[in-house]
Amino acid sequence: MTAAQSFIDARDLLLRHRTDYERAYSEFRWPALGEFNWALDYFDVVARGNDNPALWIVDDPAQEGLKLSYAQMSERSSRMANFLRGLGVGRGDRLLLMLPNRVELWDVMLASMKLGAIVLPATTQLSPDDVRDRVQIGGANFVVVDSAETGKFDTLNTLDTPVRRISVGAPREGWTDIAAAYECSATFTPEGITRAADPMLLYFTSGTTSKPKLVEHTHQSYPVGHLSTMYWIGLQPGDIHWNISSPGWAKHAWSCFYAPWNAQACVFVYNFARFVPKETLDVLVRFNVTTLCAPPTVWRMLVQEPLASYAVKLREIVGAGEPLNPEIIERVRHAWNITIRDGYGQTETTCQIGNSPGQPVVPGSMGRPLPGYRVELVDADDHPVTEGEIALPLAHRPLGLMTGYANNAKATEQAMRNGYYHTSDVAMRRDDGYLVYVGRSDDVFKSSDYRLSPFELESVLIEHEAIAEAAVVPSNDPLRLSVPKAFVTVRHGFEAGPELARDVFRFSREKLAPYKRIRRLQFSDLPKTISGKIRRVELRRRELERTAEPARMPDEYWEEDFPELRNGNGN
Repeated sequence: MTAAQSFIDARDLLLRHRTDYERAYSEFRWPALGEFNWALDYFDVVARGNDNPALWIVDDPAQEGLKLSYAQMSERSSRMANFLRGLGVGRGDRLLLMLPNRVELWDVMLASMKLGAIVLPATTQLSPDDVRDRVQIGGANFVVVDSAETGKFDTLNTLDTPVRRISVGAPREGWTDIAAAYECSATFTPEGITRAADPMLLYFTSGTTSKPKLVEHTHQSYPVGHLSTMYWIGLQPGDIHWNISSPGWAKHAWSCFYAPWNAQACVFVYNFARFVPKETLDVLVRFNVTTLCAPPTVWRMLVQEPLASYAVKLREIVGAGEPLNPEIIERVRHAWNITIRDGYGQTETTCQIGNSPGQPVVPGSMGRPLPGYRVELVDADDHPVTEGEIALPLAHRPLGLMTGYANNAKATEQAMRNGYYHTSDVAMRRDDGYLVYVGRSDDVFKSSDYRLSPFELESVLIEHEAIAEAAVVPSNDPLRLSVPKAFVTVRHGFEAGPELARDVFRFSREKLAPYKRIRRLQFSDLPKTISGKIRRVELRRRELERTAEPARMPDEYWEEDFPELRNGNGN
């Protein structure tokens, strides 16, 4: 049996048992791959004579947009591979790819796989200093960049190693125009075999708790590893799948590339200049999107619209990036009679844990281990516990796990210590096997003798009608060591101030046990990574470094500022 056939057989088993979790989990095995190139051995094969849509990019919802078939994408990427080869791109070369959602992004990704080159995806939100750092740390010797962003690369002029520059869009002086690629031959012949374990992608982590690290994935860990992601989403052949995610981050590869194309579905993209919930809902209806993945921030904005008035054709909807709050899930279910299914994974892995199609969704749970993943919870000494760090036993190493952090053996050793891959995320296992997210190990803190999960408290806070987003961190307290403090942003139509603070404290007292309730509150913008994740580590540092003066920060309130809230027992 060929490697490609073993991959397809594993894929077909998951499609066949799409709603039968027990059978899928017990029967699935990662395919054993020696030589394998997903773009050549799988994509090009299924693309032959295949006129089904593979990629659909819409810039203006009043127009049809650009729709390309599997056969067309195969041909375009072969032309691109020949073009890049002509510029000197070969096996093992590193290519930094900084493009928005335009067709050339998919062409270059496929072409690089065919060539055996290594891609370093980068977001267009990077600053010139970020660009220089990524090129240097990643060792890129080629860059493919949108013309609007080429100015950020002027900082490379002083580098010792020359970098070949390729622009997409309006021609730029000193840059090679990628438009010539489509004049190249549509017949591509690889120089040699691709080993499944050869490096293929280098992703920078989002940097929520530390400086970004460089995650190395191979020709099997992401293309094949994302069979678990395909299963979690519930994708089927012919689906129109929209993943609201920015290029440059791992989630874009998860659901705008590998998972839908593994299922032979269509990747749908709507390029909005600014996110408008009503416009997004109109697009879902107009283009008959069948499956949708969106981050919690998007779902929180969508539920503020009258969802029931939109006749969506959605069959499966999922959320990823950060845990979803139960209140949001319930509001969507009430409007559309579809349950948002949460999932969990990292840049370092594919989807590890999720609520899969057809299975009961436990409110507040991120689901169960997905096919191909063994998941354990361990304490600080790596002993099994019912609440602890999510860890993957390396004795059952999942194919979707990174090889390690490139050029950082110490970080790799720390993550892979004692026979486990350590995620640094904490969860609790229920009696029924479902896992409940507690928080980042760095975020969980103690107040008095109680361990508190910021995520749990934040989930309650955003149920308040005035709160758009919340981040909870410990604030120093002489009596309790620390107390929960919430940094919150206010929804449009509400005004930050003492009256709202009083109401939030009252809400916290009604919804939370005394030891969990919010004791301090500050109306503030939330620091975020460029991928949109809240940097609680920065808020924790602010609180840790506070001095006695001033006693209050701007727009900060303490529960004791409102003595009328206190009850008779002094809590």
